[in-house]
Amino acid sequence: MMYGVNMVIELFIDKLRKDLEQDEGIKHEIYLCSLGKPTFGIGHLVLSSDPESQMEIGDKVSKERCESVFEDDIKITIEDCKKIFKDWQTLPEVARLVTANMCFQLGRPRLSKFKKTVSACNDHRWTDMANEMMDSRWYSQTKNRADRLIKRILSLDESADDYKDSN
Repeated sequence: MMYGVNMVIELFIDKLRKDLEQDEGIKHEIYLCSLGKPTFGIGHLVLSSDPESQMEIGDKVSKERCESVFEDDIKITIEDCKKIFKDWQTLPEVARLVTANMCFQLGRPRLSKFKKTVSACNDHRWTDMANEMMDSRWYSQTKNRADRLIKRILSLDESADDYKDSN
């Protein structure tokens, strides 16, 4: 069965959305993220340009607004991944989902600093990529999420069975 490009993109975004809902949660109100910054929807950090910047913690945000902002955030995330990773759109889907998840969480400026992780991903050295992901402050700050993403990267490398079995 052949899918059009738009269908493939939509299926990818649906998978990414499920991952991010699991990792970020979804709240139709202003709340403080783990870094103490106002956030809403699926992990959308309130920007000074957002109308929500004038709202208080606990104020409700419509489902439609949360959806709209998420769609914009995903477009930015995918464009950022294409800038960070060489030939990102041709990476295996698992690698694209993991890198997009990380980019959504960290943003392009911070993910760009993961030079060895990016290099390993670009070269399809999945075990090296996983090791570099573990060797970061991000790993210690979001260990459950990081472990889940690392296991997915290691699933691309059959020689990584030892890590998968031990975690």
